[in-house]
Amino acid sequence: MSGRAPYGLVAATCAVIMVVLGVLVSGEGLSTPDELAVKWVDHAFGRDTGLLGLLVLPTEAYVLIPVAALAAVLCLAGGRRLEAALTVVGPLVAILANAWLLKPLFGRWKNTYLAYPSGHTVALVAVLTVLVLLARPGIATAVISIVGAVVLCSVTIGMIGLGYHYLTDVVGGTLFAIATVCATWALFSWAARRREPVPSTG
Repeated sequence: MSGRAPYGLVAATCAVIMVVLGVLVSGEGLSTPDELAVKWVDHAFGRDTGLLGLLVLPTEAYVLIPVAALAAVLCLAGGRRLEAALTVVGPLVAILANAWLLKPLFGRWKNTYLAYPSGHTVALVAVLTVLVLLARPGIATAVISIVGAVVLCSVTIGMIGLGYHYLTDVVGGTLFAIATVCATWALFSWAARRREPVPSTG
């Protein structure tokens, strides 16, 4: 995984869009895209809580923690210590910053809880972003990206159908998770390059 790719630019772009969206939807109530999404999910899936519950399963801690732990172990076994650190630090920073900072900052309420950005989404997408960054460029990256996109779409349907979140909550959570993981990797890569010995000119 190259530390010289424009991860910082990706992080900054996603963060800016997330903030703008958060300002637009802060407070309580549905935006037009949220309302359309709710109507579509209700029409297509009804109130099948069993199916909708299965769709949100990938966001649960007992699913995500083993996946991240396995990725960290494989990285350590391959001598990729920075990547192993990313599997832990990236998602953890994203989850904590979202819960303690962003949700209170934007103050978007759904029922009795703060909803923007979606914490379920932040946890899922942070781990998926780590897996994409860890994968070797080529087919592996493409497969993980496609599978991740399908999982995210399924989770989105489930959370909207169960009334957990609005569509814009999911979009904001996705943007913030990508921004945090990419920023973490950019920082790790910069720190690693700073520690590299300077070639002798003598």
